[in-house]
Amino acid sequence: MKLNSKNILLFIKNNKYIVVFIVFLIWILFLDTNSWLKHRELDKSIEKLEDRKEFYQNEISKDRKALDELDNNPEKLEKYARERFLMKKKNEDIFIIKEENK
Repeated sequence: MKLNSKNILLFIKNNKYIVVFIVFLIWILFLDTNSWLKHRELDKSIEKLEDRKEFYQNEISKDRKALDELDNNPEKLEKYARERFLMKKKNEDIFIIKEENK
């Protein structure tokens, strides 16, 4: 059976519903603004955002524990202040030693 214009027209004439269904599927899967391809992209983006959300929630819980420890332990607070903000006591000198990265 050769594919020529008569055969194609005959196929379309005899199988209107199949042709309409195929056109509908192509439209829904690829051409529509709410297409299957667009939904796949959005689902991937949602998964990435949920992973980031979980990461940040873990970081928040770590920071809350550290903050609670600094609030309740004056020795930890003093250590943190000395290391982070270079605070010192009276009559005390601070020497900063930086390592060179080679």
